[in-house]
Amino acid sequence: MEEKKKLIVLIGPTAVGKTNLSIKLAHRFNCEVISGDSMQIYRKMDIGTAKIHIDEMDGIKHHLIDIKDPDESFSAAEFQQLVREKIEEIHFRGRTPMIVGGTGLYIQSVLYDYQFTEAPGDDLFRKQLEHKAEVEGYLVLHNELKGIDPTSADNIHPNNVRRVIRALEIYHTTGKTMSEYQSRQKAELLYDVALIGLTMERDRLYERINQRVELMVSNGLIEEVCSLYESGLRDVQSIQAIGYKELYEYFNGKATLEDAIENLKQNSRRYAKRQLTWFRNKMDVNWFDMTDEESRQKNFHGISDFIAGKLALKSNK
Repeated sequence: MEEKKKLIVLIGPTAVGKTNLSIKLAHRFNCEVISGDSMQIYRKMDIGTAKIHIDEMDGIKHHLIDIKDPDESFSAAEFQQLVREKIEEIHFRGRTPMIVGGTGLYIQSVLYDYQFTEAPGDDLFRKQLEHKAEVEGYLVLHNELKGIDPTSADNIHPNNVRRVIRALEIYHTTGKTMSEYQSRQKAELLYDVALIGLTMERDRLYERINQRVELMVSNGLIEEVCSLYESGLRDVQSIQAIGYKELYEYFNGKATLEDAIENLKQNSRRYAKRQLTWFRNKMDVNWFDMTDEESRQKNFHGISDFIAGKLALKSNK
């Protein structure tokens, strides 16, 4: 029986401090980092996705960043394939892969024998739903899904119209819900995984999120989104990302700049809450607190010891 490949996975809500810790761990365990963020794949979307800068990488090789143009689509199935290929490549080079991010379904699809449904599509039905969302609003579709498949509705944000439509399409073409397909997935891990989650006291996390948004704005977020808007980018997956959809409302004249920024903060806080709930319900995570400097220092050593013990890896002290 083939030995499972070793893999470090670092997850947690937005603004909890994954990036800084990942660089320290990568140096300690001879890692290459694979981004586990569904939006950092897009070029020209740097500030709003909190994309790591090249100087912050500190010589650590990163993968799955800037691999798509903003008008291209990207799916969990494509992510699964690309990440598994990268894991093989990194091991071939004698290094340890480390996935870092907060997009739960994407990361779960890599770790487990997760089979994406082969349910057929229906172009006409999909176009009808797209038109319905445009005319009546995306909440109409989400409420429709809630009546058919409440489990999937709870796991898919109403703003993620593409996934809501896909869930409705699966039911339309097969008579089975998306959650029925997902419940059949095997729970066995495909890798020898050290699964680490970062958490923080709620008030402190929300304070960091608000500060991060203000820093993004001062660093040019409005100009970044304006450039995408003026390029004619509309109705694509990338601009549904938090940080972009709110400012599109401003550029479309549907919100003041002040309201758009406040909505961005609020949506980011809500997203962080959903991330924590998702990870706690879906994965067997080893949690470490990052609330203050003392906790971060203490738990860096705790995380390092956990990885070394779990994966029998030697660390570079």
